[in-house]
Amino acid sequence: MGLTGIQIFKLLPKTNCKECGHPTCLAFAMALASGKADLSSCPYVSDEAKEQLAEASAPPVRPMQIGAGDRSFKLGGETVLFRHEKTFVNQPGIGVLVTSDTDEGQLSEKLKQWDTYQFERVGFNLRPELVAIKDSSGDAAKFASLAKKVADESAFCLVLMSDDVEVMKQGIEAAAERKPVIYAATKDNADDMGALAKENGLPLAVKADDMDGLMELTTKLTEMGLKDLILDSGSRTVRRAFEDQVWLRREAIMKKNRALGFPTITFPCEMADNLDKETVIASLFIAKYAGIIILSDFIGESLFPLLVERLNIYTDPQRPMTVEQGIYEINGPDENSPVCITTNFALTYFIVSGEIEASRIPTWLLIMDTEGLSVMTAWAAGSFVGDAVGIFVNKCGILDKIKHKKLIIPGYAAAISGDLEEEVKESEVLVGPREAAQISKFLKEFAV
Repeated sequence: MGLTGIQIFKLLPKTNCKECGHPTCLAFAMALASGKADLSSCPYVSDEAKEQLAEASAPPVRPMQIGAGDRSFKLGGETVLFRHEKTFVNQPGIGVLVTSDTDEGQLSEKLKQWDTYQFERVGFNLRPELVAIKDSSGDAAKFASLAKKVADESAFCLVLMSDDVEVMKQGIEAAAERKPVIYAATKDNADDMGALAKENGLPLAVKADDMDGLMELTTKLTEMGLKDLILDSGSRTVRRAFEDQVWLRREAIMKKNRALGFPTITFPCEMADNLDKETVIASLFIAKYAGIIILSDFIGESLFPLLVERLNIYTDPQRPMTVEQGIYEINGPDENSPVCITTNFALTYFIVSGEIEASRIPTWLLIMDTEGLSVMTAWAAGSFVGDAVGIFVNKCGILDKIKHKKLIIPGYAAAISGDLEEEVKESEVLVGPREAAQISKFLKEFAV
């Protein structure tokens, strides 16, 4: 069990410096005890205290790095059951299953196809992360060859799946630079798989038939010195697997059960007979609470909604997504180009900038800091009003870049036009369309 807030407080420097983001060391200690702060936030804690506080400050679900290279990602680190309490920290990795009897030429074509599934949304590159290779024949050479092919021909992280330790050794050797996940330690091979994972410094998946079996295995493996473990409850029915995910998260966070305080891996590919059903099942596990999700294939129409769902759930609900305030040049504007103004809510920016870019009209886009609020919300809250927008326009430097003073504001903020014209002397405020889809037509008419 972790230390109490008072016990933690006794080990802190008690400077009340506020550099950790909390008003006092006691408040910081209480946040540490509840898993809502990180010990690294304190710049003055001693090395001795760090060692004593390691358990108390560690997240209930152990964080770990998966893979190496461009698609490597973090797993675990979660501290809450519900995202409105704080936020979910590290997105689950989404992977695809390949068996060792797959033709290498077919795999090469698949890797090229899977690599194209990258989607731009509100400034983020959404894409899957993993390829899982499953030993289906006991042929170590074939298993290693496929692992090497994935490592050489793609940036995907790897999950190597075999019960045979000798097969696994060759797979690891072929793809060692990618830091693959080893799947899986069971009651029959835990000693050998644990030794292999420890020797190579790799994360190890642990599979059992029930929770007691999982706890026995994780306890044994942690006593061997292993820390980066991933849990597979063994359930392959949707209801049972879903219940297991919830139960494991509650055990880790609410009951501080360190033996189950690890991220999980799930296999929708083994719970359905077609990809559509797998996609629905995967959507459940994205919400609650899988760390890795393995599908049987990637196609755009099933993958894209899962990636968007993941982005939405793992976006901090208490902190709007924003872009930096400033002047954005789109399509190479000059001194005669139109000037559009909007807020710094990320979704607003990317939609508006995308429509302007599609119009091919050279345009200045002014982004004003409204603390991440959309146009309507910012106007209602009093942060996107005429005098405030006028002050921003006068100070941002746009008036030095243009010959005219025609300013285009969003249609939903038409009410600010009079105050804005008073604030920006000799300006002409034009009310743009309410819907972003009409921006291109509006700008083309403006340019005529």
